[in-house]
Amino acid sequence: MGKVHESISGRLRDFIEAQQVFFVATAPSGPGGHVNVSPKGIGGSFVVLDEHTVAYLDYTASGAETIAHLRENGRITLMFCAFSGPPNVVRLHGTGRFVTLYDDEFASLVELFPERRGARAVIVVDVHRVSDSCGYGVPLMEYAGERDLLPPHMERKGVEGRQEYRRKKNRVSLDGLPAFDYDPV
Repeated sequence: MGKVHESISGRLRDFIEAQQVFFVATAPSGPGGHVNVSPKGIGGSFVVLDEHTVAYLDYTASGAETIAHLRENGRITLMFCAFSGPPNVVRLHGTGRFVTLYDDEFASLVELFPERRGARAVIVVDVHRVSDSCGYGVPLMEYAGERDLLPPHMERKGVEGRQEYRRKKNRVSLDGLPAFDYDPV
């Protein structure tokens, strides 16, 4: 049976911090548009800031749906699944905001993460609902290791190359919403 918890603490905190992958879900407002679910899993890219706040590093990548949806309505859910050990699924429902590499707050937040190459923002989530459920339907899988591809790829692009990439691929969402349009033109 699922249970709602008061905070991210104890065994729940230990569980989510131990997961190799998590999923981020956001959606635009209204009945139209695409719901987005993104897998995240670069080692050290997620931190629990306190019992009601988490953050993860947002890397320059092919889309910027999360940022677009947070700009529009702030709604976000993070999900962590046990793919090994006892079954469990933890969901963190909250309100998110993003701190871009051009914001003053970015310098202090980015220090929380060991792998920073290609970072475009830090997503900070104020969690208002913490729940877990059985996870009986989640398959058992073995962790084989990191794919050391995205950070080195973005590092090779250099600052100007990453800016150009974001201008081409991250300015608007699938639904035409403003996304990462913060790079100088």
